[in-house]
Amino acid sequence: MNGHAVETAEHLASAGIKGQEQKAVTSPSMHDLDASKLTVTLTQNLRPVPELNSKEVWGVKACTDHMVSVTWTSDYGWHAPKIVPYGPLEIMPTASCLHYATQCFEGMKVYRGFDGKLRLFRPDRNCARLVSSASRVALPTFNPLELEKLLQALMKLDGPILLFIIAVPWPDLSTGWNPANAPKKPGLRLLASKNDTRAWPGGFGYAKVGANYGPAFVAQMEGRKKGYDQILWLFGPDFQVTEAGASNFFVVWRTPEGKLQLITAPLEGKIILDGITRRSVLDLANERFISTSSYLSSDIKSLEIVERTYTMGELVLAQNEGRLIEAFVSGTAYFITPVSAISFKDEDLEIPMAKGETGVYAGVLKQWLLDIKYGKVEHEWGVVVDEE
Repeated sequence: MNGHAVETAEHLASAGIKGQEQKAVTSPSMHDLDASKLTVTLTQNLRPVPELNSKEVWGVKACTDHMVSVTWTSDYGWHAPKIVPYGPLEIMPTASCLHYATQCFEGMKVYRGFDGKLRLFRPDRNCARLVSSASRVALPTFNPLELEKLLQALMKLDGPILLFIIAVPWPDLSTGWNPANAPKKPGLRLLASKNDTRAWPGGFGYAKVGANYGPAFVAQMEGRKKGYDQILWLFGPDFQVTEAGASNFFVVWRTPEGKLQLITAPLEGKIILDGITRRSVLDLANERFISTSSYLSSDIKSLEIVERTYTMGELVLAQNEGRLIEAFVSGTAYFITPVSAISFKDEDLEIPMAKGETGVYAGVLKQWLLDIKYGKVEHEWGVVVDEE
């Protein structure tokens, strides 16, 4: 999504106040998003489908043949959505998104299952979060259920493989394997931030807006030059652990009292993105890592699931005392990827990976989610796209 022209910062602030007050389209004369009015214009030039794990897929520049486009105007509201051939967007130089960052986005994946069916993974969560992000930067909101219908319509047309919606063949970043690069050891190497801050209390770290990501690229590129994959973002003088790159961050450790915990930063304060994969990890963990669960084994023990503020000092102490079990990130891009090391104050903390290429809990959570996404097990989170 991106904004229309805004002449002044004062105008933008005024629009923002109104946007926060109006969580949905309330005026009878304004039109809400309506998927039933969708029109389809098919392309006359079909694109070649990239081969699995090809350079085209890893380059993340190839797109499918069509995209969804919807226009909003202040005198009408949401116009009829259109599926049109993929192509450039037409945008005026005065568009507010180019000057004031009034834009937001979402990212999700569609999976071709073991049964041949296409599945979206918890699309209701992504659609609801896009509404929240739009409201945060004074963009018009909409009915998230209608957006989900548009997603399914596009996947029905271009399935094999903001507001405009595009579909891109995406590589599996969780494997760490890229045919264009030399093989690397498993696990992400994180560089703890020093002077840069990604998000702050009361800000917009919880929203999928471009201003959350662009400023972080400088630190990320510096980290890459030093041999690290992502930045572990810390906050405050006590070095609170927040996120890793654009992913949520999890730790499994034993407390000094011997209690086994899965811990991640809380959503309070609006610093942390409520990631769909993060929420899914917590939901599964609360269901399957309890003491009475049938999923427990000699390797998989019951865990206490904790969402609280914690610091790098606690993480370092746990590692020094042998209480650190594993760490991993979660997100749409990296899915579930183990962490092998964290550089903090110019010293590397080695993170255990009990299974060699992953930790025990990261490995089992990843497999549970894969089974749902690819339809190996029936689950309400896997929304089947009707392709007939």
